[in-house]
Amino acid sequence: METVDVVVVGSGIGGLCCAALLARYGFQVILCESHSIPGGAAHTFERQGFQFDSGPSLYSGLSYTPSVNPLRQVLDAIGEDVAWLTYDAWGCFVPEGYFRAAVGAEPFIQILKDWRGPEAVAEWQQLQQIMAPLKAASVAIPPIAVRSDWGVLRTLYPFLPDVLTQARTLFQLSGPFSKLLEGVVHDPFIRNWLDLLCFMLSGLPARGTLAAEMAFMFADWYRPNVVLDYPKGGGGALIAALVRGLQRYGGQLRLNATVQQILIDSSKETRRAPQQAVGVQLKTGERIFARHAVVSNASAWDTIKLLPESARLPAIQKRQNLPACPSFMHLHLGIDAAGLPPDLECHYLIVNDWDVGVDAPQNVVAVSIPSVLDPDLAPPGKHCIHAYTPATEPYDLWAGIHRNSDRYQQLKVERAQVLWQGLERIIPDLRDRCDVTLVGTPLTHQRFLRRDRGSYGPAIAAGQGMFPGCKTPLKGLLCCGDSTFPGIGVPAVAASGMIAANTIASVSQHHDLINDIIGGKDVKMS
Repeated sequence: METVDVVVVGSGIGGLCCAALLARYGFQVILCESHSIPGGAAHTFERQGFQFDSGPSLYSGLSYTPSVNPLRQVLDAIGEDVAWLTYDAWGCFVPEGYFRAAVGAEPFIQILKDWRGPEAVAEWQQLQQIMAPLKAASVAIPPIAVRSDWGVLRTLYPFLPDVLTQARTLFQLSGPFSKLLEGVVHDPFIRNWLDLLCFMLSGLPARGTLAAEMAFMFADWYRPNVVLDYPKGGGGALIAALVRGLQRYGGQLRLNATVQQILIDSSKETRRAPQQAVGVQLKTGERIFARHAVVSNASAWDTIKLLPESARLPAIQKRQNLPACPSFMHLHLGIDAAGLPPDLECHYLIVNDWDVGVDAPQNVVAVSIPSVLDPDLAPPGKHCIHAYTPATEPYDLWAGIHRNSDRYQQLKVERAQVLWQGLERIIPDLRDRCDVTLVGTPLTHQRFLRRDRGSYGPAIAAGQGMFPGCKTPLKGLLCCGDSTFPGIGVPAVAASGMIAANTIASVSQHHDLINDIIGGKDVKMS
């Protein structure tokens, strides 16, 4: 039995950001992770000398500071960083053909000139004009200044002049991005392209993606001199930086520490003082008590499973009913790179059919070949590849199938074909080059990442619901991760962990951190 200030459950990026910031604030923190490797969906694993990212592979806004990227702000706060490799484009196979999608506004205009003509160019330029004030509004509030209590009025006060100048456009950010396209964008290719960007950002097409998410993306990607980032050493290097920050300030990371239950004290429950989270019990039977809070980085659905039945209040149960994105098919390959073209891209996107929708099962394939940028991720003369169907694989196809059964092996072969076929558009003789072949399924996602139904995260369509935020009806229980903050990617989960940590800290502690990290610096996108 042990007592600390805060226990954090789960070492995904959200949990690591939260725990590291809490340690930076001076709290005594223990972070419990059930896996033998930290990082959650962002961990890196090794097979035969190949380093594979299990999840995120597209980063931006991290190779420079000051930046509005929440993860960059966390790294600045804990005094950690990694070496960043930069590039400016990815390859796209779409029904119309192949093009190299460079970030920045001008390269896409050239594609439109070549493929669609002057009317499409004019529509894109008009959209850029409409997005300009929205971009400014989306970055008017630094993520580091946000918390989930009334103290936010004090921490946001220095930024109110910027917020007020954007007041006329702020309400537009809460609606679906598709609303901004009405009467402006008619060209089907631009519409499809924006649907794809929305889907890769939020797991939903334009009609379900918050305008705020796309405004932030436009602010980041469509500006002068923009680059994309990749951490040297892979995603594992980024996770290691967060772990170092946690430990630098005295925080503890415990691996192979499966939390079996969040402990609840009901002894002093009244109408005004609800049940209180007071710690966790591990699968081993060990109990760790928390003086201030328990923070769950498990998904909304998995957090409920950790609560005793008596604590599953109706307000908590609402999280159980959040709509969920589907799961993934994964293909991790270690291949012989002999004779491959030297101009391979680090990333590719493949769309098979616009008409069925970007969110249709097995329609979109995302590919990452990070060893193009960082050869140390693979043995000499080799490449590591990660291909996946991004949140479009139905879990129901896999439910009830035993992982050791012939049916499971057969289904893996069947459902992975779309990944092989997509990769063969890039490397035609790929199958003859493989040294390592690993196929991941929704059951893999569920087992190793402890994701309910292997889900990517909530699918809360813009205008049809709100993310529940970090606070819960149980005193002392907060949440972070993709179930709490709009968007599912790295910036969203990093922001969620930051907000949870800020909420536990006092306003004066929070104010000091803001001054330390951004002070008088201008962190707005140019």
